[in-house]
Amino acid sequence: MLELRGIKKSFGRIEVLHGIDLTVRAGEVHALLGENGAGKSTLMKILCGILAPSEGTIRIDGEVKRFADYDQAIEAGIGIVFQEFSLIPDMNAVENMFLARELRGPLGLLDKKTMRRRAAEVLLRLGIEVPLDVPVRRLSVAQQQFVEIAKALLLDARILVLDEPTATLTPSEVEHLFKVMRELRRQGVAVVFISHHLDEIFEICDRITVLRDGNFVGECAVADIDNDRLVEMMVGRRLEANFPPKPAPNASAPVMIDVEAIQLRKGGPISRFQLRQGEILGFAGLVGSGRTETVLAMLGTHPAARCEMRIDGQSLRLSGPDEALARGIGLLPESRKEQGLITSFSILQNISLNNYGKYRKNHWFLDLKAEQVATEEAMARVRVKAQGPHARVDTLSGGNQQKVVIARWLNHQMKVLVFDEPTRGIDVGAKAEIYALMRAFTAQGYAIIMISSELPEVIGMSDRVCVFRSGGIVATVEGEAIHAERIMSFATTGRVEHVA
Repeated sequence: MLELRGIKKSFGRIEVLHGIDLTVRAGEVHALLGENGAGKSTLMKILCGILAPSEGTIRIDGEVKRFADYDQAIEAGIGIVFQEFSLIPDMNAVENMFLARELRGPLGLLDKKTMRRRAAEVLLRLGIEVPLDVPVRRLSVAQQQFVEIAKALLLDARILVLDEPTATLTPSEVEHLFKVMRELRRQGVAVVFISHHLDEIFEICDRITVLRDGNFVGECAVADIDNDRLVEMMVGRRLEANFPPKPAPNASAPVMIDVEAIQLRKGGPISRFQLRQGEILGFAGLVGSGRTETVLAMLGTHPAARCEMRIDGQSLRLSGPDEALARGIGLLPESRKEQGLITSFSILQNISLNNYGKYRKNHWFLDLKAEQVATEEAMARVRVKAQGPHARVDTLSGGNQQKVVIARWLNHQMKVLVFDEPTRGIDVGAKAEIYALMRAFTAQGYAIIMISSELPEVIGMSDRVCVFRSGGIVATVEGEAIHAERIMSFATTGRVEHVA
């Protein structure tokens, strides 16, 4: 159904795609894999008419196509669901599905009845239920995802591109999405699936195309490859281990934060935990279990009925981010782009945020040379890959954006780092680098709280794990007790105990 041959793309004198091939058949789910910066998004933007290729051909059903814009790609049967949704929050599902393509009656008035009927039909075709008459801001992330897919199918899309569709979904929502994808495959739709979760690739995809550094590496059937070989194709080397070795537990390590009681709401569960120097304390639990809210309550940025804790032995209650910074606690939020970075600013400006006091010269002026030197040192310390400190953050891959946030807090001389979903949207190679950095930090005396929805990450990186359910900690596990069955049992049943 779809053939891309020899696709090249240059921005000025810099070529970013070096002759990419992609073949997608009708009725298959085809994975497009590669590290951040491999060229996946650029290739899909060319397919959808957002960018024009410098060289190469696009064929649909054997016919050569060249799209001047996205509308022409839509007319050719191509639909794309971007990782960041394009829905208008205050419009309902029907209005979003027909946005800019509204149906009108003989007098030019909106034919709301027909639009609603057709929207209901396409959702029925997918076997999903979505409220049609409420603003999409009130829908779950999964429901918004399905509205985007339905919107593409209403435009008669026969080739559907799903860019990181599972990044913000719960496991049950992911399974529902896969059910929809299997139904689309049965109906003959060609699906291009982009994901960094290799377990998803092996579960739902038929064939795989791998890109690396703007080059076509190869294509294969899922049945003909294993996880290790696939990672090697993506990163150009074999990753010896996904997670660095854990150090021996040190029960005598100083307690940096002792949370005696956090209660998010009156009558709710009370959470207690300690964070020791040199350890990674994992926060696990289902989405909505209160992991992030507990940390934000600790930092003074989320309301709590009760918050009693000691930092370095001193009893206090933080009033907000400024006091948390003064106490040496830095937060790497779940949403890097919305809460952790100003993406239109340079790397230097982002690393300097919260740090300008250290560059003050003669009271009123900044020592720009010292700022430059400190930025370059911080970038080198976490191995940010960029053209230089003045490169804009929105030109970096997800992994390098995460490193910029880390560099900012290291530059601010934090002692405690909170990583909220540290590797979400990051490829396997960059994940390994982030994990290695986290272990290097704890070896230097830092302490880390890691909130993660990925069980392998929690198990592979945590020295101890606090399991959350219904707004509070229900169990703390460590040592050999850190395994998937034990953690999920506590997360789903809420049995309270300490297991060593």
